[in-house]
Amino acid sequence: MKEALFYKKENDGKVLCELCPHFCRLRNGQVGVCGVRQNREGVLYSLVFGKAIAINVDPIEKKPLFHVAPGSSSLSVATAGCNFHCMFCQNHNISQLDSIDLIDQYSRDVSPQQIVAAANERSCDSIAYTYTEPTIYFEYAYETAKLAHAENILNVFVTNGYINPAPLKHISPYLDAANVDLKSFNDKFYRKLIGAKLPPILEILRLMKKLNIWIEITTLVIPGENDSVEEFQQIAGFIKNELGEETPWHISRFYPNYKMMSYSPTPVSTIQQAHTIGREQGLRYVYVGNVPGEISESTFCYNCGEMVIERRGFQVRKKQLQSGKCQHCQTPIDGLGL
Repeated sequence: MKEALFYKKENDGKVLCELCPHFCRLRNGQVGVCGVRQNREGVLYSLVFGKAIAINVDPIEKKPLFHVAPGSSSLSVATAGCNFHCMFCQNHNISQLDSIDLIDQYSRDVSPQQIVAAANERSCDSIAYTYTEPTIYFEYAYETAKLAHAENILNVFVTNGYINPAPLKHISPYLDAANVDLKSFNDKFYRKLIGAKLPPILEILRLMKKLNIWIEITTLVIPGENDSVEEFQQIAGFIKNELGEETPWHISRFYPNYKMMSYSPTPVSTIQQAHTIGREQGLRYVYVGNVPGEISESTFCYNCGEMVIERRGFQVRKKQLQSGKCQHCQTPIDGLGL
């Protein structure tokens, strides 16, 4: 255990967690919405510091981050827990544990120093805090990110964006990039299927932009829930107007999972429609996920239209870039480490 950051002690022995917009007020012994932060006699503790539930080497494209060191490997780390309860979660077996007693059972002790050493040993250009939700293991991610930064290893969050401004500012000197799930542009969707609210996520996205954290957006399109033309236009418009036309948008096809097994997979035509809308709204980079063989996995120069990075199934097949510029017309392609 490690004493948590970003909480307040209250007179009656309760604590107020200020890490995320849930603002959990916890009595002695109580655990927050995330399932991994607990009040013990008036002190808030992280129950997952140094307790990794998953460590793997992935292509950075799998995050998906297409504009951060394309073709490189990322050491991917997670702990148990999440501050969302998505009914469609693909990692619910590690994000939604029934009891804190399962944390030790499913995890292994891995220190921040060991994570950074593993990234170096495996020639990873980055460490990705992913699979569950990095916000809820903030202290672990923060200590690791500081060490990684000193070793010139990039730090990237794959996140739902449900973090408060103060913690984000605290880690921002060491956080290079984030793929943020913008799951819908409808607050009712967040309340119904996730147990959260939309406005704090939009606020955090704007703040990430101000803090110069490279942002890529992912939207999982679920039939009948967030697949209208209007919503696609709203999401694409927000990205263009608030985050910038250079911000990549990853549109991902839904497959039945967890508590939404009765749903059908998203029609490919709906994904193609969203892709078209993103381009019509003026976004430079719009990608399609979970649709095998789609050419829109590749990156095209927004100036001359030539392919500059060819991808197939998370693998980079060809790069036609010189110092981050299109080989054909010398236009700079947006991102980090291109």
